[in-house]
Parts: sequence; structure tokens; C-alpha cells
Amino acid sequence: MPDTSSPAWSDQQAKLSLDRLMPRLEARFAGADSDAWAAYAARLRAHFPRLFRLLLHLYGGRYDFFYHLERILEAGAQMWLARPADLKALDAQREADQGWFQSEKMLGGVCYVDLFAGNLAGIRAKIPYFRELGLTYLHLMPLFACPEGENDGGYAVSDYRTVNPALGTMDELADLSRELRGNGISLVVDFVFNHTSDEHRWAKAALAGDPEHQDYYYLFPDRQMPDAYERTLREIFPEVRRGSFTWRPDVNRWVWTTFNSFQWDLNYGNPAVFQAMLEELLFLANAGVEVIRLDAVAFIWKQMGTSCENLPEAHMLIQAFNAMVRIAAPGLLFKSEAIVHPDDVAKYISPEECQLSYNPLLMALLWESLATREVKLLQLSMSYRYRIDPRCTWVNYVRCHDDIGWTFDDGDAGRLGINGYGHRRFLNNFYTGRFGGSFARGLPFQENPQTGDCRISGTCASLTGLEKGLREENTFEVELAVRRILLIHSVILSAGGLPLLYLGDEIGTLNDYSYRNDPAKAGDSRWVHRPFANWAQYAHREEPGAVAARIYGGLRRLITVRKGHPAFAGGDMLVVDPGNGHVFSYVRQSTAGRILVLANFSETEQRISANTIRAQGLSYDFQDLVTGDPLRLVGDLMLDPYQFMWLVAA
Repeated sequence: MPDTSSPAWSDQQAKLSLDRLMPRLEARFAGADSDAWAAYAARLRAHFPRLFRLLLHLYGGRYDFFYHLERILEAGAQMWLARPADLKALDAQREADQGWFQSEKMLGGVCYVDLFAGNLAGIRAKIPYFRELGLTYLHLMPLFACPEGENDGGYAVSDYRTVNPALGTMDELADLSRELRGNGISLVVDFVFNHTSDEHRWAKAALAGDPEHQDYYYLFPDRQMPDAYERTLREIFPEVRRGSFTWRPDVNRWVWTTFNSFQWDLNYGNPAVFQAMLEELLFLANAGVEVIRLDAVAFIWKQMGTSCENLPEAHMLIQAFNAMVRIAAPGLLFKSEAIVHPDDVAKYISPEECQLSYNPLLMALLWESLATREVKLLQLSMSYRYRIDPRCTWVNYVRCHDDIGWTFDDGDAGRLGINGYGHRRFLNNFYTGRFGGSFARGLPFQENPQTGDCRISGTCASLTGLEKGLREENTFEVELAVRRILLIHSVILSAGGLPLLYLGDEIGTLNDYSYRNDPAKAGDSRWVHRPFANWAQYAHREEPGAVAARIYGGLRRLITVRKGHPAFAGGDMLVVDPGNGHVFSYVRQSTAGRILVLANFSETEQRISANTIRAQGLSYDFQDLVTGDPLRLVGDLMLDPYQFMWLVAA
């Protein structure tokens, strides 16, 4: 008997299956452009064995497996043949330079369309500002049709092919993508693929009793199955709703709703859902989206008796989408949004799955180090958790649209004598201002009274002490806050990966508490760090002495330096011990040179021994790229409060 689990067997079956399917596909697309079809067929043959193995595992037990397999390949062919010529040219360019996103010249920005510029036309008008800042990657937060009122900030999608009318049209989005690309900026959008809103046409059909679309979701007539699942599920939004299921009297069913009651989880156990979502994904690719942020990747596969998070099949689903993208839109990249344990985050990162990934651990530990003034947990974690496939890269950030969760590993903490549970309680108290002497002004998000767990909301400026300093008219506190802002941004700009700025942070935007006056937002503290862009404050970015100018000017200087030094390219970072527990230190090295980074996370002066500097390949004469000043080492090096240096040999 053949070993049906062996790769050789599956590759043989893949060849036989494709040989059987190709004549049918060729007949189906007999009138297609011959060159375009030849390109699709060549990519299909190259990637089909991997795709087949994945889909066979996911759906091979179904009697209609080959029917769905053929439909999936047809969908890919249709979307490739409809792909605009300029995007096919981009595909060829990206295939020839597969590491393009690892360049030292890459810089990301993220914003909400309405909050930053009103609508897509407003975003288009801001392209000169994006170029001034140095952006090469622009992530527009969810901008598709969604319910009025509560919609989880747009993450309850009602139509993946329709832009929210308040923001513009899909034609405008495609035009914007072309103009951004012409200015060297790649368009990034979210693909919310764990769930749809309950106003999506599939959900409406399910509510109307259509059994085909009811199988697109998880609907149950009573509590037997939901209760069985919930024995091993954790609550994601305990302040919103207890449990993971919502009763819908309009259809007399319990619906699986991991996040909010209006967000229905999709049933990827049904291959028709995979095909339908593939078509939505490729539609966005054909509109000019170059990077897709895969939202809530950990939750997309369900299995009884598990947490239904980070299951092997979740990875297989993403890998299958990846394989189809390599065939039908090879210029498109995936970015993982897995805000989970660091071990699980790393599992989503590979050229065959997600080429980019958010780095929630670095983000969390930057804030942890600011609160403790110690870098021991940051240093230990980054010393071995930063390494990923060299063909992939981290997306490093200090803030995003979401909350700050303390995702460090308790084992790492334990090695340093830190109790993980107690430390998270301290950090929550520190960043909500409940800890005496805290400089932070944040708010708790999704505080669970049973576990004591919560996450943190707040803008970068308010969490670093700028709000406190300005309100108290304390120039010393303002100075320290500005230094903290520049310090943590210096790390994301110099550590290996693609730095991402949450737009507004570059001018020191403070918390906006007016969200409490909006019933649709009042229950979600994350809106405190999602204010409308203050363009009067942006106007101060060139005003000498203004706080906005100090932050903006400091960041622009760092961005310019980064873009000018090829040693900052790629995703590698070698953590080194500087012999001082308040200073985070690492080396960036390539054939273009070697850069030693030193970052003081305390408000007191810190000493670095001369021998430590020399041990990293720097002799007596070197230069600090941050200031541009030459330095001669005549003794130990002293770092001012929150000072950072990027040192190269002179």
C-alpha cells in the first residue's frame, strides 16, 4: 500500500490531478490572451504541488473535493486574466527583486482615511506630505462598507468590493493606488478574513434561511455545541459580551462571534468559503493593493476541544491563499497580524505564509523598558526571538490603531526573576496612571474583572508623559517625554525590519477623550488614540522650538540617516550586552558596514565602558550618525538621559 502521508505520494497525486484538470481549464479559457494564459499555466504548474497538499489536508475528506479544487483554480485564472497590465508589470518587477521590502529606504505609515484626511481624495492630496515624511508604504485602515454605528472601527466588513461611500469609491481607491505607486509608495489594506459583518450579503442570505450561505458561518439551533466549544475558548472582548456566541432570534440560531456580536466568524471548513474569500482577496490585489494585512489570523480555524487559536490548519489556510497569490498576483505580499504568544507569532512568518509580520513583542517590551527603566527582558527576548527567515521581515512599531497587550513570554520573565502575572499588573497600573509617579496617561481596554487582565489604550505622546508635562506646564517633564518618543522610535528605525509610524505620533498627538461623547465609540477606549488629524498642529512641525517641530524634526533626521545607510537594510539584529542594565544595545551589519546602537532607557546618565565599545569593532575614532558628530574615545562613554547613538567607525 502506498504511504498516502508522504510528500512523494502527494506530489504524484498533484501531478495526476493537474494533468486531469488542465484540459478542462484550457477549454474554459480558450479565448484568453495566449501570453497571459501561458504565464498563469506556468505558475500553476510551479505552485500546484504545494497548493494541492494543503487543500487535500483541509478538504480531501469531502466527496466534492475535486469539484471545489477546479472552482478555486478557475477563480485564480479569472482574476489573473483580469489583472491590469501595470500590475502584471509590477508582478514581474517584484519577482525579480523579491527582497524589495527589506530595503533601508522602506518606511511605513498607517492612518484612518476619514480621521487623517476626510476621504480618499483627501489622502491623495496628502501625497506631498507622505513624500516629505519619507513614506514608501501606506496602510489605510479598514475603509470598506460596514454597518452604521458600531462596526469595530471598520473591521466588520459588509462588502469587500465596495469602499465606504463616505470615503469614496473603489475606482478612487484604484486610482489612488496608481498615484501612490508612481510616488514610490505601496498601498496596504486590511483583509478581514476571520469574519464578516452581519450585514454582508452572505450573512443576509443565511438570515433568510438559505442553507448554502448558512454553511458559510457557524450557526447552531441550541446551546449544545456552543457550550461544548466554550469549555476551551477564551473570551476576547469580555467587556462587550461574555462568551463567543450570539443568539439571533431572527433566524433562531446561535452564531459564532469571536469578537463582536455583529461580526460572524466564517466557516473555513467549507471549501466554498475559501474560494469566495480568495476571489475577494484577488479583487483587492487587482485594485492595486501591494500588501495585505491578514487580520486576526490566529482564529480562522475551529476545532472542538481546542482554544481555536493558532491551529495547524490556520497556517495551512494562509499558506493555501499564499500559493494562489503566487499564481494569480505574485507581486502581492501578506502581513500577519498575530497578537499572540511570541512562539506562535513566529510560526506565521515564512515566504510560503506571511512575508511580513507585526512585531508585537518588540512593541510591548519597548513600553515595558520605559516603565521599568531596565532593558533586561527586552535584551533577553530580542537576543533569540528576533531571528526569522532572512527572506522575511518584521514590521516594527511603537503604536498602532489597537491596544498594547503584554505579550512577553512568562518563561523569559521567569529566567530573570520576574513574575509574569504580577509584572503585567504593574504595567497596567503604570500606563493607566494608577502607579505612583507614573508619567503615562493611558486607559484600560477590555479589563477582565475575573482575571485582572487588561490592555492599554493611549497615543504615544500621552503614554510617554507629554500629556502630563503639557497639562502641568512642566518643561522638564515635556523634555523627558520628547526624548522618550524619539528613543523608542529610534529603535524601530534602526532594528532590522520595516519601521511603521502611526500617523500623528510624528507630531506628538495627545489622547482625545471626546470619543466618550459618541455612543458608537464610548465603550471602546481605543478611540482615545484615534483622533482626527490636527492640521493646525501639523503646521507647527517647522516652527523652531515647538514641541511638534522637535518631535517631527528628530524623526525626520533619523529617517534620513536610515535611508542613507545600507547597513540598516534587511531584518537581522545582533543583540549585545553593553554591561549596563539600562542600555539596550545591538549591532546592524551587512557588507555595507557595521553600526552599533546604544539606547539609554532611563532618565539618568548611564556609563558604557570603553572596552565594550572597542569589542564591537570601534576603535578610538568613530561617528554618531544621529548627530553627525565625530567622536574620539578617550575614556568611558556617557549617555545622557534617554540618549541613543548609532555609532560607525570613522
